[in-house]
Amino acid sequence: MPTRILPAVGDADAVRSLTTLLSQLPDAEPVAPVTDSTQLIDTLARLAAESVDELPEVVVVHERIGPVPALELIREVALRFPAVGVILVTSDATPGLFQAAMDYGARGLVALPLNYEELAGRVHVVAQWAVGVRRHLGSGGDVFTGAGGTVVTVSGAKGGVGATVTAVQLALAAQASGRSTALLDLDLQTGDVAAYLDVQFRRSVLDLAAITDISPRVLADAVFRHDSGLTLLLAPAEGERGEDVTDRAARSIVGALRSRYDVVVIDCGAQLGGAGAAAVETADRALLVTTPDVVAVRGAKRAVRMWDRLQIRKAEETTVVVNRHTRGTEIQPPLIARITGTAVAATTVPAHFKELQSAVDAGRLHELDARSTVKQALWTLAAELDLVKAVEGDRKPGRFRGDRGAVGLRRRRGGGG
Repeated sequence: MPTRILPAVGDADAVRSLTTLLSQLPDAEPVAPVTDSTQLIDTLARLAAESVDELPEVVVVHERIGPVPALELIREVALRFPAVGVILVTSDATPGLFQAAMDYGARGLVALPLNYEELAGRVHVVAQWAVGVRRHLGSGGDVFTGAGGTVVTVSGAKGGVGATVTAVQLALAAQASGRSTALLDLDLQTGDVAAYLDVQFRRSVLDLAAITDISPRVLADAVFRHDSGLTLLLAPAEGERGEDVTDRAARSIVGALRSRYDVVVIDCGAQLGGAGAAAVETADRALLVTTPDVVAVRGAKRAVRMWDRLQIRKAEETTVVVNRHTRGTEIQPPLIARITGTAVAATTVPAHFKELQSAVDAGRLHELDARSTVKQALWTLAAELDLVKAVEGDRKPGRFRGDRGAVGLRRRRGGGG
């Protein structure tokens, strides 16, 4: 069986030289190269959704791939697609870089300029390793496969538009439907997830910031298991410590959560830092919450343009959620879509803060009345985003497992509502 090799190279000249050499390898089947980190992850996720056998045995990552740095990209591939062997192609083939590449999950390193014998030997060894891993997976071993859980980021167009309430309720809906769910607070300076859910816990995302290889045990020590069933990873109590959570740390933390939970919801707040940018960039869905007023919509447009300039996320890959919506407001969702150039969620959240006030003031947002129209809208939004398990045999939109009264939800033991 030929070895499928996927080159990930951002430089046009390097693409030609690498693909030419790969095509000369015995029993090699190079596939169409990808030119950036986002395209690589999307390609692997699409193939993994079909079957682990559809994945290429070998991915060759060039040192100049972008926008995610090569080592960070290798870590993400290793975490999400452990049946794929990764080779780093680099001009800096020093022992230090070799060790770093191995620590990040690479199975080999090839020096530039490329040498046929060296490349052929490394590809052969890594392909054999990948085949062995897949044979183990086929025997029913308890090894994580596939693209991992769904990661959704929730950002605010500006402060006070309801991003945290949205993130909390989306996570509660996913958990109540039977999916293991983690809620990560990456609003590092002003995160309020703990306050909304009445949590006092001394550990936070800071405890993972300096760890390069987050094992299940280390992750379990840092998270908090909430009464609703949610797993919480909280923002630091001291806002100034938020700077210690770098973009590299954020990628590692999100990757660890993705590999162990069906759904990961991330509250990114309204301020964009390195950690939040990394989360938005790697997320499967990026939500931007706004209210239907001029200042907030202007903030949403500004955020979308900034994400695009920084190559974090394109406008068409962003979904705007309209909060505090009323039929009488002058700014309606279609207008917001035209202004921002994004998709707008079909589900809007009504302007009924009185339904929330007692639960918010008490820090018991997980006990929000199921009859609340705000809760019903947010849980319906969770269904629209495919974060929940649909009730088998029920094709009506907005119906899934959960607590009674919220868009046709049924109470389950340990549910979040």
